[in-house]
Amino acid sequence: MIGDFADRLSHQINRGTEVILAALMVALVLDVWIGVVDRYFFHWQLPWPEVLARYLMIWAAMLAVSSGIARREHIGLTAVLLNLPAPLRRAMLIAIDLMTFALFFYVLWFGIGFAESGAKRQAMILGATLQPFYAAIPAAAALACVQVVLVMIRDAGRQLDLPETDSEEGAGA
Repeated sequence: MIGDFADRLSHQINRGTEVILAALMVALVLDVWIGVVDRYFFHWQLPWPEVLARYLMIWAAMLAVSSGIARREHIGLTAVLLNLPAPLRRAMLIAIDLMTFALFFYVLWFGIGFAESGAKRQAMILGATLQPFYAAIPAAAALACVQVVLVMIRDAGRQLDLPETDSEEGAGA
């Protein structure tokens, strides 16, 4: 079934994303730790820990968006939706997923140009172009687009449906 395939694929992509996120967070903690040790103990006056921490945090935060989408853990105001009849609620949830996809596709589209503009800019402290750092925007947006499509297929607007309990099933039999 296509919903099961979308669920498995979304889960696998999310697992890989979370491994990358964990590695970024380890690198961020080590980088900040080096900066603290430098500042308060050794006084090496390293210029790069603060700048690198900023870009590691941007990558981690941007990639974490797709993880939130895959788990449906992003913010949602459901008070109105839960009071709608099931068919209308499902249509609204699919429409929200489509609008979410459109938003991330927009960010992806314009993020590509943003990342390309980073090739012309130099990070003086790191001695590299800013393109790899600016690429966090379109990369995370592309990943979010993929996850939105997969969870939309997986859930088919049913993510807010309450699971049936045994007592409800027994009452109908």
